[in-house]
Order: sequence, then C-alpha cells, then structure tokens
Amino acid sequence: MKKLKSVLDRLYAEYDFPARMLFDPIELPHRYADPADIEVTGFLSCCLAYGKVNLFKPVLESIFDRMSGRERSPREFLLRFNAKKERDLFAGVQYRFNRNEDILALLHVLHRVLSRKGSLETIFMKHYSDGDPTVGGGLAGLVEELLSVDTSAVYGEDKRPYGFLQFFPSPAGGSACKRMNLFLRWMVRDRDIDFGLWRGVPKGKLVIPLDTHIARIAKCLGFTKRAAQDWKMAVEITDALKKFDPEDPLKYDFALCHQGITKACTGTHCAECSLVRSVPAQSRRMKG
Repeated sequence: MKKLKSVLDRLYAEYDFPARMLFDPIELPHRYADPADIEVTGFLSCCLAYGKVNLFKPVLESIFDRMSGRERSPREFLLRFNAKKERDLFAGVQYRFNRNEDILALLHVLHRVLSRKGSLETIFMKHYSDGDPTVGGGLAGLVEELLSVDTSAVYGEDKRPYGFLQFFPSPAGGSACKRMNLFLRWMVRDRDIDFGLWRGVPKGKLVIPLDTHIARIAKCLGFTKRAAQDWKMAVEITDALKKFDPEDPLKYDFALCHQGITKACTGTHCAECSLVRSVPAQSRRMKG
C-alpha cells in the first residue's frame, strides 16, 4: 500500500485548504476569533451541514446574523437566550427537516447546557476516556446530555420531534454521526483549517465524518466492504486510514471528501483514477 500512501500524501500536501474552505461549512466559525464563539458556531454549523452547502450556508448565516444583532458574541447570546422572547427574532428560520421550532429548540438546548456546564468540551470530556479506542463514548455521552434538556419552553411540552432529533445522532444507536464527527474533527485537529481547541483528545481517536462521497471512495479503495453507512463503516474506514497515519488519520478527510463534492470523483471512471490505480486489483472494488 506504499503507492496509495504516496498518492494520498501528495493529495493532502497539494490540497488548497484555504480556497476550498469557502465551499465548506467550516468557513463560518472561522469568522470568529474567540474560542468559545468558535465552539458554538461550529456546533450549530455542523448540525445543519447536510444537503448542498449553498442551501444550508445561507440559513446558518441568517441564524448567526440574528444572534450577533444584539450581542457581539454568539456564546453570550446563547447564555442569555430566552425561547419565548426570541421566538419572533427567529421567525421563519427553517431548513429541510428542521422546522422553525426545531431550530429554536436547538438554541434552547445550547442555552441550558452552556449555562450549566460552561462548554460543550466540558460535557464531552466528562464521558470520554483515554482508554476508549475512539471518540464514540464521549460523543454518545454528549448527545445524551443534550437530549436530556427539557424542551417545554419551545414546544409547550417536553417532546423531541424528528426535526429536533435529527440534530443529535449518536454512535449508541449505530449512526455514522457524520455531522458530529465533523464537529469533533474541527475541535480536535490542530492542523490545516481545523481549530485544535480541544487539546485533551488525541487526533488518532477521531472517526471520519462518513458521507456518500467518503463511502464511495472508500469502497473503491478497498477500505470497507460494508453496505450500511453506519458507525461501524466509519470506524472501519478510519482504521484503514490509520495504516497511513496512525496519529492523524483524518488529515485525509477534507481532501477525499471534496473529491466527491467537486465531482473529481463520480464513481464512474475508477480505472482512470490515480487513487484507485494505486491499489492492488484484488483489494479494491472497480466500478467502471
């Protein structure tokens, strides 16, 4: 696999991270300087980071504009957030599966946990253990605490409709947790365009944010044979990448994912792909 490592390392080394950042949700938290603001805007950005970037990014920008209209700091806004008083401020804000009330409930949940715990990192580290093979335990614990917040202030009763639950996938339920793993990559990795704010977690414990682009490329490269895009597939692909860089396997994530986003990889011309051609035929799955 030396040839594939050489190709992956070259792809990583030559990738124009700052330029491609403009077409990625990570560009939004990069607009803030305070680590506390980066954490909360990063989390919110990842919660809505599904579908096309040009569709969810304007929604996020609208949310952040409304948050900073009264407070310069998004975190300070959330600490003072009142679902009843702010309902009119966020009127009409929604995105696909997430109704207006679901977004209000998300802000309410962040208000409650930040008021009690101070940061999302504090909650995650409470459940994370150095003995864990991955970040799965910390992530499951974080999601569990977020979902334990009473939502009556928004819905009129303590309920969790689909559009709200969609924000909080958990490895405990087998989900691939693409958006949550994306958030953790931003917080933990301290290279390239990631922030490296959470210093208590080794980069080697991260799990790749698994989406259709990564799944397709990983199957072509023989990193996984699983059919379901679930937590087990995400871990399996991450383990394959650890063979090339055990301390920082997710350094390849951004460049690989954007191979699909930019249509450089469509899954239809594998025989012409430099990545696929660097893998022995018996180890890969050719598609055309």
